[in-house]
Amino acid sequence: MFSTLLRPKMKQQAAEFRFDVLVIGGGVTGAGIALDAVTRGMSVLLVEMQDFAEGTSSRSTKLIHGGLRYLKQMELKIVAETGRERKVVFENAPHVTEPERMLLPFYKGGTFGPFMTSAGLAVYDRLAGVDKDERRKMLSPEETLSLEPLLNQEGLLGGGHYVEYRTDDARLTIEVLKKAAEKGAVCLNYCKAESFVYEGGRVSGAWIRDMFDGSVFRADAGHVVNAAGPWVDTVRQLDGKGNNKHLKLSKGAHIVVDQSRFPLRQAIYFDSQDGRMIFAIPRGGKAYVGTTDTFYEGDPGEVLASEEDIRYLIEAANGIFPDVRLHRGDVESAWAGVRPLIHQEGKDPSEISRKDEIWESDSGLLTIAGGKLTGYRKMAEHVVDQIAERRPSGGWGPCVTKHLPLSGGDFARPEDLPRFIEGKANEAELYGLTREEGREIAAFYGTNADAVFKFAHAAGEGDGLSPADRGRILYSIHEEMAACPADFLVRRTGWMFFDVEKAKKIGGQTADYMNRMLGKAAVRKGGSNGPARLPGGTDVTEG
Repeated sequence: MFSTLLRPKMKQQAAEFRFDVLVIGGGVTGAGIALDAVTRGMSVLLVEMQDFAEGTSSRSTKLIHGGLRYLKQMELKIVAETGRERKVVFENAPHVTEPERMLLPFYKGGTFGPFMTSAGLAVYDRLAGVDKDERRKMLSPEETLSLEPLLNQEGLLGGGHYVEYRTDDARLTIEVLKKAAEKGAVCLNYCKAESFVYEGGRVSGAWIRDMFDGSVFRADAGHVVNAAGPWVDTVRQLDGKGNNKHLKLSKGAHIVVDQSRFPLRQAIYFDSQDGRMIFAIPRGGKAYVGTTDTFYEGDPGEVLASEEDIRYLIEAANGIFPDVRLHRGDVESAWAGVRPLIHQEGKDPSEISRKDEIWESDSGLLTIAGGKLTGYRKMAEHVVDQIAERRPSGGWGPCVTKHLPLSGGDFARPEDLPRFIEGKANEAELYGLTREEGREIAAFYGTNADAVFKFAHAAGEGDGLSPADRGRILYSIHEEMAACPADFLVRRTGWMFFDVEKAKKIGGQTADYMNRMLGKAAVRKGGSNGPARLPGGTDVTEG
């Protein structure tokens, strides 16, 4: 069950059944824990106070990467573990993860020189267990410019070419949750844990409020996991039994520019004039630049890309790509999120370790904090291992997620995806879709494409929406628990970031159609992120 229309039934099940595990937080970490636990034989309930992935897990740099810069901090364990996880994520979800050759140019007087770049990338490849054909290559200045002519030529000494993986962070989270639901986990968005339930001094569940209708129900569980990301400390305060660890939030912002203004050919990892490392990445006719790295003290639900953030990223891009001459009017969209880092006294945001830690309170509440998008599966494994160890009699199996395809990723090999896409392009015409629409849907939804085709065929055209758009909307409601336009336009499709014109064009029609399909006001009024608007004025209450 992963349909918005089944929320009443899911809430009833959540209130009547005692689960083995209650997970608080529906970002990628909580999703990974739910999937790991349910595939070991545990009964699982997951609750998220906003939409799934609405916090940090839809606001990252959208890369599955090992963190090359952590070599400078000698965080070798992080580099090794997350580096090896890159390939695992790719193989389990090739429709939302793809190899991305990254170019690291080095300049006279820059942070990275030829020797340091070569040595660092060699160590990176070794720690991450990179395949021989994907290992780093060192390039001359001429070879570097042939890959990306927009680069600043002054002082250029060469570049390092290596492999990372690009992803859609929100889609990855949704596909993990869909697989968890397929295996039997009950996952509810817009349901907030407001207080804990105790038995004999041990946490044994929580009182949950439905953020749509205000109703409250009690969820009982043998084990409770706090995976609330930036809200981890808020959830711990409900327990009142913590330790001296706490979070330090770091804000990261990104901007998106059309490639007609920024014809970026090659993903670039570069150091800005103040020494911070920044990515510039081409994606679907756009180029996006990020990220900033500054401490954030405000409400994590209200974080936005400020004019200062945008100006900083424009200046950084113009420094490395001087002929582009970006200005404020070129920025089509922007996003910002916060990284939930574990506080380390006296360190700047970029210096704080990205390692994850698991804490257990006196009441038995397990909290997972820190970590990176890339390492979500291993983080989940560590948490569920601790839960399994609490059961002396055993009965729960080992972790199986390393070789478990996510929803939509049922391919024998990732290399099969291009042939699959072309086959579905041919089939699309049988459902009244164009070949190009079929190709886009297959590339986006993977082996779930047939379900989208069927929804599109049944829905037809109307309300200013094409059959393909209606099919996507219906699929997001019935199979991905989308409950309002922001869920669909931001986290189920990413159009608000990477296709603003489409979001503007169909935003109002999407709201009307979802309203009719759901039989209630689909637009969320307020909420933890407060009101906001799509381009053109359609209220989607998205921060």
